[in-house]
Amino acid sequence: MPIPTLNTPRLILQPLELNDAEQLQSIFPHWEIGALTYIRDKALPAMEQGIEWNWSIRPKSEPRRLIGVVSLMDQPDNNRGFWLDPVWQGNGLMMEACIAVTDYWFDVLKRPVLRAPKAVANVRSRRLSERTGMRLIKTVEYDYVSGRLPCDVWEITREEWQEARLRVISS
Repeated sequence: MPIPTLNTPRLILQPLELNDAEQLQSIFPHWEIGALTYIRDKALPAMEQGIEWNWSIRPKSEPRRLIGVVSLMDQPDNNRGFWLDPVWQGNGLMMEACIAVTDYWFDVLKRPVLRAPKAVANVRSRRLSERTGMRLIKTVEYDYVSGRLPCDVWEITREEWQEARLRVISS
């Protein structure tokens, strides 16, 4: 099943493509693995296999400008992840993107539960999980680009998301 473009009030979530690598690398130059390698060797093959759904995040006001990535993954304890250019953070854009892909996870992919790992030190990401009705289920060690760090794993079920979604959108 092809991955669709998703729209939110302020964003276009477009399936990740190989030609997104240059913009992605310029936003995240600290990646030890280059964006081209990541997209070509990891993201696109996983998308073709139907085990990942990766979208570039683009503002509707500048649809050619990539400002981040949001992903869904069919992995134990790791179903959603995202990155957003720091220049665009703090405006609720990631909340919009997460609502759209969480809806996709539950409504289109028909998954019963969504789990999202987050570095313990990532306070903004933790707040997003709290505001979207997720609950902390465990803390583990996780390998990040910067090394092995404590990681909180957050969870929400389909039923919990259906209850929380209206509250999340109206807040």
